[in-house]
Amino acid sequence: MITFGESTAVRAAAGCGAGTVRSVARRRGWGGRPPVDDDEAARRIVDAAVEVISRTGSAISIADVAESLGVIRQTVYRYYPSAEALMRAAAIASVDGFLDRLTEHVHGLNDPAEAMTEGVIYTLDEVHRIPHLGIMLSGSHSNIGAYGLTSDEARAFGMTMIRRFDVDWEGHGYDEDSLRELVEYALRTMQSFFISPSDPPRSEDELRGYLRRWLGTAISAQTRSPAGS
Repeated sequence: MITFGESTAVRAAAGCGAGTVRSVARRRGWGGRPPVDDDEAARRIVDAAVEVISRTGSAISIADVAESLGVIRQTVYRYYPSAEALMRAAAIASVDGFLDRLTEHVHGLNDPAEAMTEGVIYTLDEVHRIPHLGIMLSGSHSNIGAYGLTSDEARAFGMTMIRRFDVDWEGHGYDEDSLRELVEYALRTMQSFFISPSDPPRSEDELRGYLRRWLGTAISAQTRSPAGS
């Protein structure tokens, strides 16, 4: 889970706004331990959302999180004005551990096509164990335009992911714009598997061959062209 030292920034990323100091509701609930300030309240709300998603494996509502905390829904709404905002914050808080494991998985892969192929395979496999990841990348909680692969969070996640690879992107012809396009392409590829899985399912080796032929070919074409062309 990410550090919430900058919890106002996390709330802003979730669409909650920043810089407004709210008084913490002193109501019964919170497991008998009311938060001491707004930062703690926001952190505990997100922690509760992460726990509920992990337990249920699906998207959650404001009511679900409020019930788990023993507070009324209006308390949660003070910090996260919609379920989408709360889901976004929970997803952001949950992906750090995944990125660490992915980095270890692709360590030593210097070829862009090979690294991206293995990265996509690993991500598709991990989605089954990390519901928050699938929700953030697929937009399965709400409409895809507001909360999915087109969101700033999903694209920032993708950029963070590929920058952890042992690939000299610049040396292979990628500038910042082409890297962003690569991230979008990879996210759209993964989303297609979320929305419409293969029938019958491909084995890991079959999926690897499929991605190497099509995703890998597109990536290799960029490495043979000047950056940005």
